[in-house]
Amino acid sequence: MALVIERAVALRRARVAPAGLVDEVMQVLRQGMPSADVLGKLAANSVMGQLLATGIRAAAQDGRAVNETLLRDAFESAGRSAAHQLDRYLNALATIASAAPLLGLLGTVIGMIEIFGSQAPTGGTNPAQLAHGISVALYNTAFGLIVAIPSLMFHRYFRGRVNDYLHDMEQGAERVLHLLIARPAKARG
Repeated sequence: MALVIERAVALRRARVAPAGLVDEVMQVLRQGMPSADVLGKLAANSVMGQLLATGIRAAAQDGRAVNETLLRDAFESAGRSAAHQLDRYLNALATIASAAPLLGLLGTVIGMIEIFGSQAPTGGTNPAQLAHGISVALYNTAFGLIVAIPSLMFHRYFRGRVNDYLHDMEQGAERVLHLLIARPAKARG
């Protein structure tokens, strides 16, 4: 549950890719290169802000014409870092979803072994007692599924959100990259 709450908070749109951020950044870039303070505020704004600030810093390092390959590499490196940040804990959630039914089944099997092992080797067995023991053993499987199903649903939900955010960040970075490349060299310095 803690992983789900953490990811729900961390993957809010305002913390990852605020609406209109790319347009604001492009408007500022059309007026000139932003200062280090402005880039620092942009990087602190969101994950997408970190990505864009990294690319803009790479473009501002050299007053000459921007090398598209180096600039693209800077954006891609920042994008990989952002993807890693957004994927945090999703593997753990997937592992819980995969392992919980198996642990429940293990508990059920152990319970069944105990039930059949406790029956007298000779003599009669009480069918009511046996049925009760089996039903108690099956609780383990039920609890495993109770944990696994929501974990799987949240994992899929968060995976979809991360993919959407990564797509938005890629598109935004591409727009800013083209603007930085198109700017005259004197406007960069």
